[in-house]
Amino acid sequence: MFPPRRHKSTQNKQQKYLFPPNEKKRAKSEIFITANNAAGGGGEQQQKKYSKRRKVITINVSGMRFQTFQSTLERFPHSMLGNPTKRRAFWNEQLNEYFLDRSRTCFESILHIYRTGGQVVRPVTVPVEMFIDELYFYQLKDDVWSNFCQSEGCRIVKEEKKPLNPTQRKIWNLMEHPDSSFLARILASISVAVIIISTVSFCLESIPELKSPTDREWSSPFFWIEFCCCLWFSIELVIRFIVAPSRTDFMKSFLNVLDFVAVAPFFINLILHDAENKNSSSTSFAVLRIVRLVRVFRIFKLSRHFTGLQVLGKTFRASIQEFFLLIFFMGIALVLFSSGVYFAEQGEPGTKFTSIPATFWFVLATMTTVGYGDLVPNGVYGKIVGSCCALIGVLTLALPVPIIVANFKRFYRQEVILAKMYEQNSRPEEISAFIKQKGKHGGTFKISINGIKKEDVGDDDTDVEGGGGKGFFDQHKIGVDSSTLLV
Repeated sequence: MFPPRRHKSTQNKQQKYLFPPNEKKRAKSEIFITANNAAGGGGEQQQKKYSKRRKVITINVSGMRFQTFQSTLERFPHSMLGNPTKRRAFWNEQLNEYFLDRSRTCFESILHIYRTGGQVVRPVTVPVEMFIDELYFYQLKDDVWSNFCQSEGCRIVKEEKKPLNPTQRKIWNLMEHPDSSFLARILASISVAVIIISTVSFCLESIPELKSPTDREWSSPFFWIEFCCCLWFSIELVIRFIVAPSRTDFMKSFLNVLDFVAVAPFFINLILHDAENKNSSSTSFAVLRIVRLVRVFRIFKLSRHFTGLQVLGKTFRASIQEFFLLIFFMGIALVLFSSGVYFAEQGEPGTKFTSIPATFWFVLATMTTVGYGDLVPNGVYGKIVGSCCALIGVLTLALPVPIIVANFKRFYRQEVILAKMYEQNSRPEEISAFIKQKGKHGGTFKISINGIKKEDVGDDDTDVEGGGGKGFFDQHKIGVDSSTLLV
């Protein structure tokens, strides 16, 4: 009996799957190396190179072993694991492997960065601060920091211009960046103190017992306090305008407009006060009161020096659509329930709801759960409509709140991330570096930390070296901007 002959296609099929699909390329390489060895064509060198590339490295992280190829770690040659000299310090002779007393959960993401060439995925259970510490420990910087910022929601915005003159640039940093030097911190502290004094003086001036008994305003101590404060604000504004790299951009800035609004009422008040003495008309008196009221906006100058106020402002700006939606719903409910209460209260003796517009105040106070109590329905139907108004008001106010809270948490988290990265990577005077957009338009981009920025010029490349170490902040300008925003 002869064994049955196998069909040729069957033999080819078996030969086709002689090696697993993932090992087919390796088998071809080994055959090629063996052939070169037989021919004496330098195959031994290639075989050593191949075996080195496929060398498996075992890393013990707090008792859990991870294995990866040496070529995977060499994708980041300047990192702690990618550099043989740096990782040699963690070699354990007893275990015959590398031992790291670090977080095992974070290391899975760290190893994922090596495998993907820079993709950063922070574990949900790991806090941002802890993950930044791990990135810093493994010395994964450069593009990894950039990808991490983008994955955490840090936006990239257009970098502002810098004065070209060195003296002008120093004055600009002195006035704009409080953390750039010790003198800048002193000036910022004085500015905050002047703002607080001006605001307190504005409030105390309204107390009747503290008003000046004479008609001469210059005899009041509050006038001289206001004069000194406005003089400081004016000098500060003029200096910043002179040393500004772009006068047009300076005048377009919201904070600079706010500074001008804080100073202008004092000088307008002096002009109108003289006009009021000559012509005491009701129109000039009303304008004078409005101008004096504008002085209260001076308190918003504190947002230049406090990050918390900036985060709050960014939250309001990012949630403007939700606010418009809330106003729209409130307007509809205001008209509906005002009409309902008005018609329900018609015929009730002693009712104060004489018209639909007169009912607006009651509905607004009820929907916002204020319950002032000066206007209340007397009839049963009016009370039923008022109860429904209160319930609908609670639901209407609750709808946009989660979105606003989420925006605030996002921006606050951005500030935490950037502050932590600054703490780990750079000195205060070198807090910033640059991220450059890789696109057809190019340009320099930044994310600012507490308004501190650093000057740089460059092309579309990202290889920018900075002083004080070659960390992420020495190569990228990180920060958060309210127009595109962080975290």
